[in-house]
Amino acid sequence: MSDPTKTYRPATTAATAAARERIESAALDLFAERPFHEVRLDEIARAARASLQTIYRHYGDKQALLDACVLNWANALAARMTDHLVGIETYKDRLRKVFWVVLDFFEQHPKVARMILGSVYPGAMRYDVTDEQRRLTNLFMEVLAEGRERGILNDQVSEAILLDYFYGVLARLIQMQNLRQQEPSLTDQVNVLFEMLWRAIAKP
Repeated sequence: MSDPTKTYRPATTAATAAARERIESAALDLFAERPFHEVRLDEIARAARASLQTIYRHYGDKQALLDACVLNWANALAARMTDHLVGIETYKDRLRKVFWVVLDFFEQHPKVARMILGSVYPGAMRYDVTDEQRRLTNLFMEVLAEGRERGILNDQVSEAILLDYFYGVLARLIQMQNLRQQEPSLTDQVNVLFEMLWRAIAKP
């Protein structure tokens, strides 16, 4: 049985870091093209110019490799979100900024969006989230709780339900934008899209 901590273990040498970068880049390309179950490890190894033995040594199996890819990009999003929330005082503007950051991130990284939408299912991730992701989630839940306590957001449902609405709208918008490949971009429409969501979660 593979050691799940390998997913998070930092590279100890430049060669190891380079190998992992090639493998995860190749995996991202293939997971963005086809669902998880249709991608074979030998395809990833060939695209990454690596051996299957190298992939097994670093990740253990295909699911662990997908987990590593998703967590790396989730960490990047979490770090960007934290940076953008600094210094924003108006409550509504903070939520608007969260909304914009997520839309912009996936517009800048469409392969990541396709990988997550095509290969990641609820409950599929086997390992715990990172500390940075946990801090981000806790921060956002605190923002939602503050909105309810101040009478700004709907207080007839829990913060978890408000979070489901918020992320549910984002996920659907990102998914359909990828499928339709339409213009204008979602970030160009961010104000009107956010106002539609705001009316759904604001206190009646």
